[in-house]
Amino acid sequence: MTRSRKKQVHLAAHFPGVNNTTVWSDPNSGSQTDFASFVHFAHAAERGLFDFLFLAEGLRLREHRGQIHDLDVVGRPDTFTVLNALAAVTTHLGLGGTINTTFNEPVEIAKQFASLDHLSGGRAAWNLVTSSDAFTGENFRRGGFLRTEQRYERAAEILEVAKKFWDSWASDAVRADQAAGVFVPDEAISPVDHRSELFQVHGRFGTPRSPQGYPVFLQSGDSDPGREFGAATADAIFSRHGTLEAGQAFFADLKGRMPRYGRHPDDLKILPAATFVLGDSPADAEERAAHVRRQQVGPQTAIAFLEQVWGRDLSAYDPDGPLPDVDPDPENVSITRGRVRHERDTVALARQWRELAESRNLSIRELIIETSARQSFIGTAAQVAEQIDSYVQADASDGFILVPHLTPGGLDEFVDGVIPELQDRGSFRAEYTGHTLRDHLFQGDPPATRQLHPRESGLSAH
Repeated sequence: MTRSRKKQVHLAAHFPGVNNTTVWSDPNSGSQTDFASFVHFAHAAERGLFDFLFLAEGLRLREHRGQIHDLDVVGRPDTFTVLNALAAVTTHLGLGGTINTTFNEPVEIAKQFASLDHLSGGRAAWNLVTSSDAFTGENFRRGGFLRTEQRYERAAEILEVAKKFWDSWASDAVRADQAAGVFVPDEAISPVDHRSELFQVHGRFGTPRSPQGYPVFLQSGDSDPGREFGAATADAIFSRHGTLEAGQAFFADLKGRMPRYGRHPDDLKILPAATFVLGDSPADAEERAAHVRRQQVGPQTAIAFLEQVWGRDLSAYDPDGPLPDVDPDPENVSITRGRVRHERDTVALARQWRELAESRNLSIRELIIETSARQSFIGTAAQVAEQIDSYVQADASDGFILVPHLTPGGLDEFVDGVIPELQDRGSFRAEYTGHTLRDHLFQGDPPATRQLHPRESGLSAH
């Protein structure tokens, strides 16, 4: 199939923090909590005509061998608080946040996102994530954990109930008829009644229908249930498949699942996470990238990453020396408690790492630098623009969620250098042409986002 015009690149910006990409020790790194940092970052993204800004969220501080895990930058303010504040200092930029479906309730989520969508004029996005982590659950009244299939069952039902709340208000429910003394007619708000093993909900929702109807739905699960959930519900996927071949395979798989849910492949954008390092020349960019990676993976970090896989205290080993001569302890999987970014079969992963280290004569630190890196674009501004464009045109992605390594100014260089190059290639917008986040993502042709309220569709409300 031939396209009538070049596929357009979609870009989002991940505020650095709650990840091991951030170089918080760099002299140019600023605060993770001052509102001025969030404003600077958001203004850079909006100046660059990005689709949205994205905040990840951790529900509990990670621990490594019983101590705070410094691989993550921790302690950022509440997601909704930050996003609602940013709505007042931006005009077009989408505002997305990670809100967990395992430890939250549908009515709370529905009200919070409807409020954000109202306050931002239709720019809210919800990154739906699940958690099976009992360590995280200890922070919540319900505690415990859910198996993978139960996590997605709960997520799907939370989304179902939230939609019922959002759909319960007619678009024109607020009449404010002073002469008749009617603010909202009774029939304009349908009662929500949902009863299942997970949720028993009955009542009228307290927040009017927001500009987008629903927030934009983001999702990042990569298991088979996660992919099915994304194909059925997501507007955009936060993918970890950043290489060209892996990206094309993931792209084809996800979009190939959509027709069985009555959805068109164009109703979903796939946006892998990616880092970038720019330089005045290719050699300068490579030198800068090597420096950044060594900042990200210092000696302590290298050992901690290795301990996640080995399940042992490896503090006696030299990070610039060879891998340990002992085998992993597969039973001690909780040496790091919280998010861990590797496969569950640690014995098999350790075997792969040994083979890689031996074949390339890598030290522990060099191995972790090699294996923990995200997809990264390295080069001059023109080269990085060409790399990004080639991925999108080859259907390896619809764009990228960029993860700068510095707060808050890590995006500035990209906006000033790469965005004009993408625009010159005809692959990126020259201005915002819509008002809502769905306008940005789907460029005037958004997919259907809501059911009709019974009064609007002519159906009975009961």
